[in-house]
Amino acid sequence: MSDVDLRGRRREGIARILFVVPAALAIAALFGYPVVKNLAMSFQDYGLRTFFTGRADWIGGQNYATVVRENVFGQAVVNTALFTLGSIVGQFVIGMLLALYFKKNFPLNGVLRALFLLPWLLPLIVGSAVWRAILEQDSGIVNVLLQQLGIIDSPVPWLTSPRVALIAVVLVNIWLGIPFNLTLLYSGLQDIPEELYEAGSLDGTNAWTKFWYITWPQLRAVVSITLMLGVIYTLKVLDIILGLTQGGPANATQTIALMSYQHSFVQFKFGQGAALSNILIVISLVFAVVYLRVNRRRIDE
Repeated sequence: MSDVDLRGRRREGIARILFVVPAALAIAALFGYPVVKNLAMSFQDYGLRTFFTGRADWIGGQNYATVVRENVFGQAVVNTALFTLGSIVGQFVIGMLLALYFKKNFPLNGVLRALFLLPWLLPLIVGSAVWRAILEQDSGIVNVLLQQLGIIDSPVPWLTSPRVALIAVVLVNIWLGIPFNLTLLYSGLQDIPEELYEAGSLDGTNAWTKFWYITWPQLRAVVSITLMLGVIYTLKVLDIILGLTQGGPANATQTIALMSYQHSFVQFKFGQGAALSNILIVISLVFAVVYLRVNRRRIDE
């Protein structure tokens, strides 16, 4: 290889690096620094006075120990698990049914799909305010409708009863998450060759058999991404709970994400808030790694 070729390859390599450097710097500044800063804050006595003194003493894992020992932490963990599980199951099942329905060609198909995107386009705090009025105990349309249909005798305190508040919050979050699931699953369905369904029809298979042996295997990769992103997104949901119940009544809708917000921006204990957010990040990472490995094993089998 001549010297000219070597110099040409070096220039090409340098050019590639120069193209990558701006993106790498942007990622480090916008994503890397906040993560590292948040991790450092969780090991410091970082409070409101830090903004005036510039001093945050290193206290090790004391912030983690403090938040874990709080009485509400155990309930927040359980509520986070129930909220995430209920939301994901509801969003995915309804999203899948709607995606299968919209796969058929019928009048106003595109218009209806566009309308289903409206909850996704609304700011979360606006959506929660609307649902707060809908679920209001005395004049909310839900209780009025249920009473008129004879399903209930007295208004249900959807947002003020510890027994049903979490259910109400989960239902609202399902409503907000359906467009996300519908969009991804519908896109995945469009990539399945129609020839597979035609071959199944020739073999005399019914709709359920086609779904289980044709649609589901072909859609598995999209399902994996949808569920993984859904769980990660749901774990950190804050706006809906804050707008509907603020974690009440009696901490019935308290979650780890809401605890992190309250410690940071209500109590101004930023170190403890950072510790809670890091706990949430670890939970998300553990779920993502476990789910991806299980799914990879199923695909290999």
